[in-house]
Amino acid sequence: MHKIVECVPNFSNGRDPHVYNGIAEAIGSVRGARVLDVSADPDHNRTVITFVGNPADVKEAAFRGIQFAAQHINLDEHQGEHPRMGATDVCPFIPVQGVSLNDCIAIANRLGKRVGQELGIAVYLYGDAAARPERKKLSSIRKGQYELWKEEVGVKPERQPDFGPAIAKPWGATAIGVRPFLIAYNIYLNSDDTAVADQIARNIRFIGGGLRFVQAKGFLVEGQAQVSMNLTNFEKTPIFRVQEMVRREANRYGLSITKAELVGLIPQKALLNSAKWYLQLDDLEEDQVLEIRLQQENATGIADITPDAFLAATAASTPTPGGGSAAALAGALAGALAQMVAGLTVGRKKYAAVSAEARAILDQAQALRQQLTEAIAEDAAAFEQVMAAWRNKSLDKEAKAAAVEQATIGAGEVPLKVARLSRDVAQLGQTIAEIGNVNAVTDAAAAVILAHAAVQTAALNVKINAVMLQDKTLAGKWTAEADELAAETAVLAQKVQKIAADRGGF
Repeated sequence: MHKIVECVPNFSNGRDPHVYNGIAEAIGSVRGARVLDVSADPDHNRTVITFVGNPADVKEAAFRGIQFAAQHINLDEHQGEHPRMGATDVCPFIPVQGVSLNDCIAIANRLGKRVGQELGIAVYLYGDAAARPERKKLSSIRKGQYELWKEEVGVKPERQPDFGPAIAKPWGATAIGVRPFLIAYNIYLNSDDTAVADQIARNIRFIGGGLRFVQAKGFLVEGQAQVSMNLTNFEKTPIFRVQEMVRREANRYGLSITKAELVGLIPQKALLNSAKWYLQLDDLEEDQVLEIRLQQENATGIADITPDAFLAATAASTPTPGGGSAAALAGALAGALAQMVAGLTVGRKKYAAVSAEARAILDQAQALRQQLTEAIAEDAAAFEQVMAAWRNKSLDKEAKAAAVEQATIGAGEVPLKVARLSRDVAQLGQTIAEIGNVNAVTDAAAAVILAHAAVQTAALNVKINAVMLQDKTLAGKWTAEADELAAETAVLAQKVQKIAADRGGF
């Protein structure tokens, strides 16, 4: 099953197409991230971008979007209806397919740490990723908006960010978190009375005694009163029930609904549930919908798991993805094989004595595989940063040299990390080859051999970046470590082939 994560960041600009389209382009520059929707609202002065992809590519795309926003949005000059505290105000991850909430929490933490360290942005974890109970609700973090935050950050302990500096900057702070699917849904009334819209919002939202999974606030948008809502669990509080409650509350004031709008995307099931309710089709089955039936028919065959997209991207006449990304992929494959052999060992009676050790290897291999998978996109992004530094014509000679040096350090550190992680995979592969299911011993050996190839390939990328460094001391350390890792895994690859021959009887 493909792993799919959705990310729906909100940016504090909905009036300048050059800014919000530039953010969308930065996000879409990651090959594996697909931008599905860009919803810009000039009254709220806010843009919501929806994109999906595998965990590693979505994390990289989110980083690029946050980076672009910080460079082009100044909160000291920002005005809009919607509450906000940062250029990238909020960046939630939502599990869609093949990933869990815990997987998304790990993504949020890794992204938050990188944004804090590399971009100098104060990051607060919220929702299911919250590190502190009081930060689970976004409203608690965003209390007082940007203006109060910049007065209190670095002064009040409760404003201490989870990542990044406790220093007020014009890009503000960013909340990164994890949540279930949320529907952003607005209803317009035939009135310009914002007070009435706000009163209706207070009546229908959970905090005011209304519906459990509804957050709501009243606004004036294009001369019309608007009840702006976030529906945080459309299955437990369906959209049709929200619609009817707003209609009933509006009737109290002699008003009616003129139209409704979505911000971003909505699950098909939410619309289907509404159709069942309004049309009174109580017995309607999902597969009675033509498009759903066709999707089911198409899904009955065996899925094509060939990584054609990556192979085509590598074969293309572009510099990325290249050898560094290929090294990370080889390391990830090695980790997957080690995990597989451990999985074929855990719980088997014959291997009960080593079950606990095999379980530990399985968990470690899974973690290494995830990190190496993420490094595929990280390596390509690091090289593109080097190219961007060289192409930047706005810098003087000294500044450009510094930018190139910094980018080159990043471009060398990623393959060095890949080499270290792949060495760790090789060690796990040898151990599971010795103790694991004998029927999969050659798979364990293949894991070690692949890991050695990953280390060798990554080492080449480390060395070519070391040549470009002005810091020759650092370059020497890189080269020495890369050689040591390659030599270590070469020994492991030789040993595991003998283990496979002995246990396999060939």
